[in-house]
Amino acid sequence: MTPSADIKKLQRNYIPDTFAITDWESLQPFFEELSAREILTRDALENWLKDISEVQSVISEDACWRQIRMTCDTENKELEEAFSFFCLEIEPKIKPYNDVLNKKLIASPFIKELDQNTYYTYLRGVEKEIKLFTEKNIPIHAEIAILAQHYGTITGKMSVEIQGTEYTLQQAATFLMQSDRELRKEVYTKINERRQVDEVALNNLFDELVAKRHQIAINAGFENYRDYKFEELGRFDYTVKDCEDFHDSIKKYITPIVENFYEHKRNQLGLNELMPYDIDAEPEGQKPLKPFKNGEELLEKSIQAFSNLRPYFGECLRKMNSLHQFDLESRKGKAPGGYNCPLAETGAPFIFMNAAGTADDVVTMMHEGGHALHSFLSHNLSLSAFKEYPMEMAELASMSMELFSMDQWPVFYQNENELKRAKAEELERALSIFPWIATIDKFQHWIYTNPSHSIEERSTAWMKIYSEFAPKNISWTHLEKYKTILWQKQLHLFEVPFYYIEYGIAQLGALAMWKQYKANKEQTLDNYMDALSKGNTQTLKELYKTAGIQFDFSAENVKSLSEFVKEEMKAIFG
Repeated sequence: MTPSADIKKLQRNYIPDTFAITDWESLQPFFEELSAREILTRDALENWLKDISEVQSVISEDACWRQIRMTCDTENKELEEAFSFFCLEIEPKIKPYNDVLNKKLIASPFIKELDQNTYYTYLRGVEKEIKLFTEKNIPIHAEIAILAQHYGTITGKMSVEIQGTEYTLQQAATFLMQSDRELRKEVYTKINERRQVDEVALNNLFDELVAKRHQIAINAGFENYRDYKFEELGRFDYTVKDCEDFHDSIKKYITPIVENFYEHKRNQLGLNELMPYDIDAEPEGQKPLKPFKNGEELLEKSIQAFSNLRPYFGECLRKMNSLHQFDLESRKGKAPGGYNCPLAETGAPFIFMNAAGTADDVVTMMHEGGHALHSFLSHNLSLSAFKEYPMEMAELASMSMELFSMDQWPVFYQNENELKRAKAEELERALSIFPWIATIDKFQHWIYTNPSHSIEERSTAWMKIYSEFAPKNISWTHLEKYKTILWQKQLHLFEVPFYYIEYGIAQLGALAMWKQYKANKEQTLDNYMDALSKGNTQTLKELYKTAGIQFDFSAENVKSLSEFVKEEMKAIFG
């Protein structure tokens, strides 16, 4: 049975409907009561868990809105202060109570009477939280939450002037698609010179983050932050060694394919050597793809594409639109990047983007829309913890949707040649992203296993790691100074450490989903919806099995799926 997209805000049964978080004192009585409550039956235990879930949902949504509003307007000090207040004055006081509640749950004699199929992954996560918790880390976590947001504040102010008009860096990047090489070079130089202005500030910010994260690991009894973070992220289904093997597989099987892409681009442009500002360029006489004019048109066409794929998918986006849950267009003062933010109480999530009218923006919208479907499909699960799905699964939802949606891209590209170009670019992107993923992930491993490094040592390590995975047929002559700070554009390094290899694992999964889709579209979409509706009630391997694929990022699978993509690219152009 198809679920309803007419998502309803969760009904409160424990917290008054009129309650809103203003300070810790207003929240504390709920935690006191939950901590003290006597639990004498299994039913009482489940009701207690539902009340905890309700409190968690209220807190989560409040925190999310504070972050959303701040990223939409990084220049508004009141919004920044509201977010900081939560991080410094509310969240730190919640954590000791969470530990008390976790231990109370694990100690309950009625825990054995809970349905283990439903509760297994949740209880595994609770035991992990107990293991990692130490009061010494509470103020450090709060400090990190504030510091990490400084990245958006710094980068949100970045803009450049091109041909007499001011552009955000996201908007300026569209000029790198132009056939005029001198213009591309000029714009590329301006973008990177602007990044250099804040190079020192971002280096200093990152140093602070690394030091505090390392201290968290030491306080929790770990040798380094990498090992701590693997535990915190709940990476129960793969190891550090698996990640390292994955890096090697990308280097061996995918980097050579990407080099072939770039060689084709060089020949297409008629160049002796390919520079970084040539990678996205269109050949003479070919205009960059322009699939939409503004955010309104992007949303309208995305709804149509989703509806054509499955009516329910389009209804989900329509529901979000009716609730004003979109901020799509790039503007000065807005944080960089894009995200889908689940809203625990409301159910319908919020999508944030920096669209500038490009083909990449269409892909981003499909990606974030996939995340949004995940929120809709898991909303009716009984506990908020059941909806906190693994990130490898979250990105499978989004990346699969990028590929599924390609059949519906005539909505954006009425011209057949443009449609073929867009599809080919998407498949090229699906493989080209892997070397960058491996670079960022391996860089993080180095950073946090060498926590006392200097800025100079970090720069050297970055250059070495980058050279391992980057295609060898891009020339950086006279541009080396820009290469050294390439890592600073990756917000994940600052805001969500170690959250990046998930994109690589999920991309392989998405390619497997697409292969399945090519064989049986409706069954694949059924599997997709079924897997997303499970939230966090299955292990990662079980969720992938429910989706109709294997959780597998072995060298053999990397090789097999990359060959599949190459064949599909050939098929596009007949």
